[in-house]
Amino acid sequence: MHRIFLSACLVLLAGASAARAQECDRSDDSQQMMNICADEDYQAADAKLNQAYQDIISSGDADDRKLLQAAQRAWISFRDAECAHSTAASNGGSIHAMEVSQCLTTLTNDRIKQLDAAANCQEGDASCASPEDDEGDVQ
Repeated sequence: MHRIFLSACLVLLAGASAARAQECDRSDDSQQMMNICADEDYQAADAKLNQAYQDIISSGDADDRKLLQAAQRAWISFRDAECAHSTAASNGGSIHAMEVSQCLTTLTNDRIKQLDAAANCQEGDASCASPEDDEGDVQ
């Protein structure tokens, strides 16, 4: 019995590894490939975000680090909730994974800009706390 269970687990793991090993091919316009490419885009943005976060967290004092850690945790919760909300209409559909990945990528790239702006902010310059955006700021 244990051998059958172990064999079944190994088959499932092998299948999961094969699915993850598939790389993005932007010339393939199947929904499955668009999902893979969108996830790859998000993973790249997430890696950049982690680097930007590490760069800025390593340069601050202890109080700044605590504030940034709290802000980042809150931002991650916001990002995930926002993407769940904004993609709810496609939930259960084949396009849903792509829409979620695209949302996560967009918000993650926005956060990278915020962290980069904060990292380059001169002390006392309140104008760099919120980076300017050409996409129609809400006033």
